[in-house]
Amino acid sequence: MMPAEKAPLLLVAACALIDPDGRVLIARRPEGKAFAGAWEFPGGKVEAGEYPEAAVVRELREELGVEPCERCLQPFAFASHPMEDGRHLLMPLYVCRKWDGFPDPKEGQEIAWVKPHDLSRYALLPADIPLAAELRDRL
Repeated sequence: MMPAEKAPLLLVAACALIDPDGRVLIARRPEGKAFAGAWEFPGGKVEAGEYPEAAVVRELREELGVEPCERCLQPFAFASHPMEDGRHLLMPLYVCRKWDGFPDPKEGQEIAWVKPHDLSRYALLPADIPLAAELRDRL
């Protein structure tokens, strides 16, 4: 049995918005941000005292100008991934099929609606790759 490693935990919550055609929204990180040019599921850091679902609602509002119904967020999968800076990322992914508004990038990012089986064609962040595979296999 390997000893448990201790690393600071970074809790990030993400969401796969799924449109009526079964496509998933992904966003490309803009220039000037870490991992610029990589694709990811929208979301962000869970703030102190915040729970993941609230973080998803806040991040989708801030990043894309949409208002998901918190009750419509379905826990789907999670990623657990070591980061280059010594922290460890824990990221629950929620699925959401209903929201108010139209996704409009607010932070300079590019967005794309992609069929789950085509997600592997995009340069996803490492933690998002297994989540994309889960979406492909389970949707």
